[in-house]
Amino acid sequence: MPARAISPLRRLFANALATALASALLPCAAVAGDNWPSKPLHLIVGFPAGSSPDLTARALAEPLEKRLGQPVIVENKVGAGGNIAGEQVARARDGHTFSVMINGNLTIARLLNPAVRYDPVKDLQPVSLIGVAPLVLVAPAGAPEGRAFLEAAAQAGSRWSYGSPGVGTVGHLGMELLKSRSALRPEHIPYPGYPQVFNAIQGGDLQLSMLPPALAMAQVQAGKLRGVAVTSAARSPLAPGLPSLKELGVGDFDLEIWNAVAAPKAMPAAHVHKLAEAVSEIVRSPEMRARLAAQGWQAVGSSPEGLALRMRQDVATLGRIIREQGIRAQ
Repeated sequence: MPARAISPLRRLFANALATALASALLPCAAVAGDNWPSKPLHLIVGFPAGSSPDLTARALAEPLEKRLGQPVIVENKVGAGGNIAGEQVARARDGHTFSVMINGNLTIARLLNPAVRYDPVKDLQPVSLIGVAPLVLVAPAGAPEGRAFLEAAAQAGSRWSYGSPGVGTVGHLGMELLKSRSALRPEHIPYPGYPQVFNAIQGGDLQLSMLPPALAMAQVQAGKLRGVAVTSAARSPLAPGLPSLKELGVGDFDLEIWNAVAAPKAMPAAHVHKLAEAVSEIVRSPEMRARLAAQGWQAVGSSPEGLALRMRQDVATLGRIIREQGIRAQ
């Protein structure tokens, strides 16, 4: 029996179906055959060699090279509190540039300074949260502990002063957040850096401050400062023995500093996820956890979605303080 001829309508439908199936399979084939990275990666850091972000980036670079099969070149692009590096990464179009950034550069940079020439939300995309740490509320060595200190600070009102390493820093915003959620009212005195803040506390010029645990705990354990509490929602292994501010009655207080990996918005999503998987696995390894702990960080190694959530939370919490008080970086 002769074969029945295929009608033009059926042939048209069959061709369309074949084209649709081929198109659906193309992305899978492209991902499966993707050889990214195909050349050296550039890991941009906005702070000088020996700084905390630099140490983290260099600790990450070597295992990342082994995992991805390409050199990872750490480049320090210093200036404007990390925002020069942020802009360079945001504008990168080579598909092989990414960055280790501190929380401010990924969240509130433009809120503090509208002149910043990149938008963290629009121009960057989250890759992985590397590590977190609370700030430590500290006082002179002879100050009372815990709730007794907070009561004394509340009674002192604006007669007491606190120090930070500058307007718009997390030490400044964190204290203003504490003031907004408690009866404390100390006046702000900005200093060039944390060492000067520490000296001012010891010299009797300041009554309190929020310091990173790597700096604070060394002085607390040496008997040179009083550790009052940590700013995280719960106690932290980075500050053994100290309660959280929440434990001391400061409701809904949760503030941490952190560093993270971010990529330009132009980097393809498949490459971002490949980078995220590599970074997350490395950060969660026992070796990297130990290195980060020695630098004063509690390792996380999140997904891009986990970092995105942290970014939104910080923008909401700190952005409100910035807008309400009209704070601008100096």
